Amino acid sequence: MRVLLADDHTLFRDGVGSLISAWGHDVVGQASNGEDAVALADRLKPDLVLMDVRMPGLSGLAATQRIKAEHPEIAIVMLTVSEDEDDLFTAIKAGAQGYLLKNLESTQLRSMLEAVGRGEAAITPATAARIIDEFLRPDRPHLPADPDRLTERELEVLGLVTQGLRNKEIASRLGISENTAKFHLKNILEKLHAQSRTELAARAVREGLIPGN
Repeated sequence: MRVLLADDHTLFRDGVGSLISAWGHDVVGQASNGEDAVALADRLKPDLVLMDVRMPGLSGLAATQRIKAEHPEIAIVMLTVSEDEDDLFTAIKAGAQGYLLKNLESTQLRSMLEAVGRGEAAITPATAARIIDEFLRPDRPHLPADPDRLTERELEVLGLVTQGLRNKEIASRLGISENTAKFHLKNILEKLHAQSRTELAARAVREGLIPGN
């Protein structure tokens, strides 16, 4: 996996970069601020950006939004000291595939990177619980969903997403190709105005889009 590091602390970037290289991944670039992160992502096209939240100039959150707008295929995982819920939810809404705190152990980071390589989210159980709790809040404003717009197959895919299945598992369960599963998921995200699988699953549960939920 080709990784771009974005953090304003050189020593931290060097330490994480050494770990990532030791695990067999390629550190293709390093950025000390959001502007450089956007420019390097555009030029280097990494598979993954490990992004700090707070950096001089353009923040990691703003940089994430800009990178995802131009390169939705690039996975971005926030790696930060910020436990602020606003930062967490802003990152997820901007398209971040994960949100990790810098106090996690190196073995956890390696496990999370491997998850990203499989197309999964990089979040700890505690962070996942916070996200689900937020999206399940009854007073949370949201765009109204229109389940009638979903095809029967899309409803099947949505049901499997709420069970935590990944694209490969969904494809196997439904007897379709992984690319077809990805295509259906993309359509569902667009129709329900969701920014991530996590938000999609939470909305499906909250709004009763899946029979039995």
